[in-house]
Amino acid sequence: MNIQSSHAGQQAYDTLRQRFARMGQIRNALGILGWDKDTMMPVGASDSRAESIATLAVLSHELMTAPDMAELLDRAQPPADAMAQANLHEMRRQHAHAAAVPGELVDAASRAASRCEMAWRTARQNSDFASLLPQLQAVLSCTREIAAAKAEALGLSPYDALLDQYDAGTRQADIDPVFAELARELPDLIASALAHQDSLPPPRAPSGPFGVGAQEKLGTETMAAMGFDMQRGRLDVSLHPFCGGAEDDVRITTRYVEDDCLNALMGIVHETGHALYEQGLPRAWRAQPVGEARGMSLHESQSLLMEMQICRSRPFMDWMAPRLRAAFDGTADDGAWDAANLHRLMTRVRPGFIRVDADEITYPAHILVRYEMETALIAGTMKLSDLPDAFNARIHDLLGLTVTEDRLGCLQDIHWPSGSWGYFPTYTLGAIIAAQLREAAERDTPDMMAAIGRGDFSPLLGWLRPRIHARGSGASTIDIVRDATGAAPNTGPYLRHLRQRYCA
Repeated sequence: MNIQSSHAGQQAYDTLRQRFARMGQIRNALGILGWDKDTMMPVGASDSRAESIATLAVLSHELMTAPDMAELLDRAQPPADAMAQANLHEMRRQHAHAAAVPGELVDAASRAASRCEMAWRTARQNSDFASLLPQLQAVLSCTREIAAAKAEALGLSPYDALLDQYDAGTRQADIDPVFAELARELPDLIASALAHQDSLPPPRAPSGPFGVGAQEKLGTETMAAMGFDMQRGRLDVSLHPFCGGAEDDVRITTRYVEDDCLNALMGIVHETGHALYEQGLPRAWRAQPVGEARGMSLHESQSLLMEMQICRSRPFMDWMAPRLRAAFDGTADDGAWDAANLHRLMTRVRPGFIRVDADEITYPAHILVRYEMETALIAGTMKLSDLPDAFNARIHDLLGLTVTEDRLGCLQDIHWPSGSWGYFPTYTLGAIIAAQLREAAERDTPDMMAAIGRGDFSPLLGWLRPRIHARGSGASTIDIVRDATGAAPNTGPYLRHLRQRYCA
C-alpha cells in the first residue's frame, strides 16, 4: 500500500469520524427530547414534539445515508489499534442498517411511534386495547416494512434484522434453545421456590405511608453509593421507569407509590445499573460507534446485576435496613425493618400480572410470552387484533393467572407502541449474563459482597469498569463476556443462582 493511498484512507476515516460525531450530537438531542416527552411535556405538545423528533431522526438518517458515505466506508483506513478498527466495523454495521431503510419510512415510523405512545398512555389507563389498535397497527406495519428492508439488505430473517438493531450478532436461532430450556426448567423451579417459601415464616411488609420526598432522598443517596455521578445525571419520575438522556447527562426515572417504599428503590437501583454503564463508557471514543454500549443484552445485564444479583442480596439488605428504618421512622414496626425480614420480602416469589413488578424467578415467563407474541406478529402468523387473547392464554399457561384487564396484559409495556420490536428477549439474556458476571466478580474479588454489606460498591464497580463498561463496542457481546468471565454466555450460573436463592 503506497503512502498516498494510506493518506487518502486516513482522510476518509477522519471524515467519517466527524460525521458520526455530528450524528452523535443529534442522538444526544433526541435523548433529551425523549426524556422530556416521558417526564415533563404537557399533553398538548405531543404533536409538535413528534414533529421535532421525526425531523431530527430524518436528519440523522440523511447524514448516515449521504451519497458518498458508502465510498468513504470503502476507502477508510483507520489507525492499526484495535478500537479504531472496531470503530470502522461499527460504522459499517450501522450504515448497513440505515441504508436499508428509505428516509420516508424512517419518518413514517417515527411519527407513528410518537402518536402511538401518547395513545398508549390513555389506552393503558382505560384498559382499552381496542382504542389503541389502529395506532399500534400503524407501528407494526412500519416495523414489518423496516424488518423486510433490512432483512433483504443484510441477508437475515426479518426478526433477526430487528434483533440485530438491539443486540448485534444475536439471532433467533441462538435464543430459541435458551428459551426452550428455561420453559422446561421454570415450572419445577417456581414450584420448588414456592414450596420452600411456604416452609418459612411469611415476611412482614413495613407499614406506610412512605412520603415521596423521603423515598427520593433515599434513592439519590443509594445512587451515589453505587457510584452514580450526580454531576452528570439526575433522577426524575415517569410512568414507566427508564434510563435515557445524553452523554454526560444520563437521566433515570422511577415511579413512587406511598404504600410501598421498596418498589421505587428497586426501580432506581435497576436504572442506576444502566446509568453506570453509560457513565463508564470510554470517554476517548465519545460520539463514535465504538464508544457506545455494546447492545441491550449487555446493557440489561448491568441493570439486573445491580437490582437482582446485588441489591436483593442479604449483604445489601444488611446495609440498607437501618437506612430504611431511619428514612421512614420505622421504630414501631416490630421486625418489619429487620434485614432478614426485608431480604425475604425482596426475594418473595409471587406470580403476578405486571412484568416490571415480577419476582426474579417468574420474570422469565413474562419475557417468553412477549417473545412468542412479537415473533408471531412480525412473521404475520398472528393478527394484531388477536394479541390480547393470545397473550392472556400464554400467561395462564406459564403462570396460572387469568388476565381480566388489558392493562394487566398486553397493554402494560411501552415497547411495542414505541416501536421497540426485538427488544424483549434482551431482558432475559441480560439476566443470564448478570448471573455469570456476578460469579466471576466474586471469584476475582472475594471481599466484594462483604463490601456491599458496608455500602461499598467500589470493588464491584472497579471490576466492571475495565471489563464491561470501558470496552464499549470494541468487541462482540460474546467476546466481552468470555474475556470477563472465562466462558461464553450460558445458563449455568443463572440456573444455579435461582436454585440457591429460592429453592435451598
